[in-house]
Amino acid sequence: MGPVVVLVLGLSCLLLFSIWRQNSGRRKLPPGPIPFPVIGNILQLDIKDITKSLTNLAKVYGPVFTLYFGMKPTVVLYGYEAVKEALIVHGEEFSGRGRFPLIEKVSKGLGIIFSNGHRWKELRRFTLMTLRNFGMGKRSIEERVQEEAHCLVEELRKTNGSPCDPTFILGCAPCNVICSIVFQNRFDYKDQNLLNLMEKLNDNAKILSSPWTQKNHKEPLEFTKENLIAAAFDLFGAGTETTSTTLRYGLLLLMKHPHVTAKVKEEIHCVIGRHRSPCMQDRSQMPYTDAVIHEIQRYIDLVPMNLPHAVTRDIKFRGFLIPKGTTILTSLSSVLNDHKEFPNPETFDPGHFLDKSGNFKKSDYFMPFSSGKRMCAGEGLARMELFLFLTTILQNFNLKALLDPQDLDTRPVVNGFVSVPPPYQLCFLPV
Repeated sequence: MGPVVVLVLGLSCLLLFSIWRQNSGRRKLPPGPIPFPVIGNILQLDIKDITKSLTNLAKVYGPVFTLYFGMKPTVVLYGYEAVKEALIVHGEEFSGRGRFPLIEKVSKGLGIIFSNGHRWKELRRFTLMTLRNFGMGKRSIEERVQEEAHCLVEELRKTNGSPCDPTFILGCAPCNVICSIVFQNRFDYKDQNLLNLMEKLNDNAKILSSPWTQKNHKEPLEFTKENLIAAAFDLFGAGTETTSTTLRYGLLLLMKHPHVTAKVKEEIHCVIGRHRSPCMQDRSQMPYTDAVIHEIQRYIDLVPMNLPHAVTRDIKFRGFLIPKGTTILTSLSSVLNDHKEFPNPETFDPGHFLDKSGNFKKSDYFMPFSSGKRMCAGEGLARMELFLFLTTILQNFNLKALLDPQDLDTRPVVNGFVSVPPPYQLCFLPV
């Protein structure tokens, strides 16, 4: 028997084994498109806009369906009811972290974001306790954010109203807040240490935005130097890039909708005035501004597919048996763009969060920080930063676009792990 025949027979056996294994594993899982051997469903998805692909698949297979990335099944949950049932009703069972093969090589399962089991529970508990000790949720943290907002304004003044790309400056501000919490010290925006950190965080965000990225120990072992460094880096990664991208996207939307910006500035003038720094107590008296910030987060759909979860044990969910360890994708995009909750969700409209009397209206469908046991640990800080940074900027500057507002493109240039706004320039004109 020649080597070519042996090779063909070997590949044929491998192909048949792959088909048998996939078919046997699919019997009790939710329905989904038939996967190709070895590569799964990857060729059936638009990797430039996976969110759209999931929407189309949900129309065919319903709110719970299965995709194969390679030979491993991934169960997708689409729509508010399915996502809520998994993350809240069955929060413990869906609290595992799904696989990120590329990240696992770097993180080694350390830190908060990509860890699992006892390690994750201990580090998350320790991190939340430590952040509270540092002042999270207290006036001291608000003062740090206000100080950084002042420094941000001074840095923007240095542009002298000339066109500028705000990406770097808006990235430094939230990063410096984390620095002031972790290191008890902020850095000048031209400090080389800060520049190096920002470069690494930006590189990580680009890697994570690629569609191709898709233990148990005794307690004392969780608090090793290596693990605590990983946890600190998680804080920088999660606390810097997401907030800075939201701010950058928010300014673009405010330029696109000058009538919205005018109403926010009017509310700032009436409640805060020109000579006092904004504070969190002001938010309750500024329903329109609060609605605008919520609508920015809803509209930009920052993390469309959420971080992947995994089931921690075999579970029967909506009539299907999902084996322990199966990766779960919860489509936050399907929740934030629900037509019943948010009429015309493709339109930027602060009215989505206002009642008929103009009061702020909460929504259970507002899940940009995810929900349940794995929801963002820094949600409170992020909300504070978005309110204080945006109101301080608009208190001190008028935003001038280089194009007619109608010509500004607000569609994301990347819609993978993170929705990234298109690059743009603007002028910060002092009031």
